[in-house]
Amino acid sequence: MKRFLSSSVIAVMLLCGVNLGSTKMRDPRTGTAVSGLALVGARIYSSPTDEAINDGVVLIKSGKIVEVGRKEKIRIPPDFETVNCAGLTLTAGFWNSHVHFIQRKWANVQAIPPAELSEQMADMITRWGFTSVFDIGSAWENTRRLRDRIDSGEIPGPRIRSTGEILFPKGGVPEPRILDVTGTMRIQLPEVQEPTEASIAAKKLLDAGTDGIKVYAATLGQPTVLLPQSAIEAAAREAHARGKPMFAHPQNRAGLLAAVQGGADILAHSIPNAGQLDDATIALMKNKNIAVIPTLKLWSYELISDRTSQREQFVKAGVDQVRSWVSAGGIVLFGTDVGYMHDYDTTEEYELMARAGMDFRKILASLTTAPASVFGTSTSSGRIATGLDADIVLLDGDPARDVKAFAKVRYTIRQGKIIYRKAI
Repeated sequence: MKRFLSSSVIAVMLLCGVNLGSTKMRDPRTGTAVSGLALVGARIYSSPTDEAINDGVVLIKSGKIVEVGRKEKIRIPPDFETVNCAGLTLTAGFWNSHVHFIQRKWANVQAIPPAELSEQMADMITRWGFTSVFDIGSAWENTRRLRDRIDSGEIPGPRIRSTGEILFPKGGVPEPRILDVTGTMRIQLPEVQEPTEASIAAKKLLDAGTDGIKVYAATLGQPTVLLPQSAIEAAAREAHARGKPMFAHPQNRAGLLAAVQGGADILAHSIPNAGQLDDATIALMKNKNIAVIPTLKLWSYELISDRTSQREQFVKAGVDQVRSWVSAGGIVLFGTDVGYMHDYDTTEEYELMARAGMDFRKILASLTTAPASVFGTSTSSGRIATGLDADIVLLDGDPARDVKAFAKVRYTIRQGKIIYRKAI
């Protein structure tokens, strides 16, 4: 009979950094060689469009999915360890397409002890099911070192892509005292105005190894400073020449139009203070193949000190915008702005996305297949399918019945390795 891993055995594997798909793995209790892993009994959503597989099995070996299907149709090899996943829901690993490693606790990351760094990563990222994240504004060299520590296997964590430092319009960089109040590291942020300046700044970041570029099309605060469309176009050309995306913080309607017309690929936020999106604007955005990250929870977070009625009105404006975009068939990427936002819980974001007309399949797409397509990883991730990376989330509950279940993560697995396990 197959052995079922106890919680304590899985905990030992996690603490020891065991790759559950490795041919070198051994059962910690017996020393017996184990060549793969079988996740058995879960309700499986292979993709946002496929029907659920009840009482399903996923076989993992060498970090890849080798087979998926109903239990009665899958032969589990005798040298595979079996994990009982009855009562859990299994999906592809999640993307968070808007995070920041800018809080002061991430500073000088190479000096943070592994246990402390692992705890920080779990709190903000892995306990919410994220196997991949896009950091869209941080100190690049520091974030690169964080990524290196994860990729070396020193600490459990997600794949990290990063834009590094954000390009700001001249006069638009937040004052140091604002960074201090928000708990943000002091980062030297490039300010550009002319196309040549934007091109040089973008090249410098890309040459340093960033995975994309981010611009502030319009800044926070009053007065708002706009980045000229010509500068946005110059930065976008540099990113696109290397096959990399450009993100834009729109802030208001003028910033939205400049970003879309200037060649941005992804809007980092919905824009509540820009009013309802009209048909012409939606048509322009779709024609430019824009993707939108709603960050709907952020709006109540930003207005936490304001009157309830004002906060609710602002959130509703964002929700209404996203509803219009979704109704028109626009691309949505899940993202929360955590790192800037100190409240990491994703539950409210899922609830607000549902209010905006996104059912669980559309939300699942924003977490999996949509970012895989936008960021060019569809051949290796985003679905539960043979040959793809074993990036997997196991949930307590079924998000088809309640979207809040997306936040109830039992295990987060990256390439067959547990990077988060809920304490039971």
